[in-house]
Amino acid sequence: MKFYRTIFLLMLSLLGCTATASPEADFWLWFQQNEDEIFNFESNQEVVFDKLAARMQKINPSLTFEFGPKEGRMRDFVISADGIKDAFPNVEKLYAAAPELKKWKVIKFRPRREPFDIKYQGISVQAASVTLSIARDGSKGAITVLIPGYTESKHETYAGIAFLLLDQALGEYDVETRVGAIDVAAPSDRYRQICSLVDLPKTFDELLGR
Repeated sequence: MKFYRTIFLLMLSLLGCTATASPEADFWLWFQQNEDEIFNFESNQEVVFDKLAARMQKINPSLTFEFGPKEGRMRDFVISADGIKDAFPNVEKLYAAAPELKKWKVIKFRPRREPFDIKYQGISVQAASVTLSIARDGSKGAITVLIPGYTESKHETYAGIAFLLLDQALGEYDVETRVGAIDVAAPSDRYRQICSLVDLPKTFDELLGR
């Protein structure tokens, strides 16, 4: 009788652990079990990326990821909401649940990076040619991205390019939480407080008092 009671309690314990396991904990358990394959994803990139995307989308369909290059025995793993603000809490929870990983630096949200040239929907834009007009908009910054060659007939395409450039320069979190109105236009003398993409992070932080 004592034997069966012990087995019963053990089963209850196992069921309880399963019931209380979070989606975030499940993800990191899977990540650790497949760590070598993920770290060396270049050898089977499409399969690894598909598996990883499917696992992340179990937590929230908007979640996505980025990898940094190998730096010795380390690599960056970026958890992103793909600019969808409603998914930001899921990024925070997944990041907070990350275990200590010897091969990985886990980063929440796409970080600030040095802007690079973009080709989007048939339009090429050199990052060095882009300037920005920035002004305070309450607690946020209103930004007009000035792109040479801009035309109103292709406004949506240029607006997409403007967003990608801001995402590079300011990072995903700041674009969604600290940037107010975003506009795109051709360069013109009527705009003031002009800065380059490279100088945008410093100008933006100074304007908002970071």
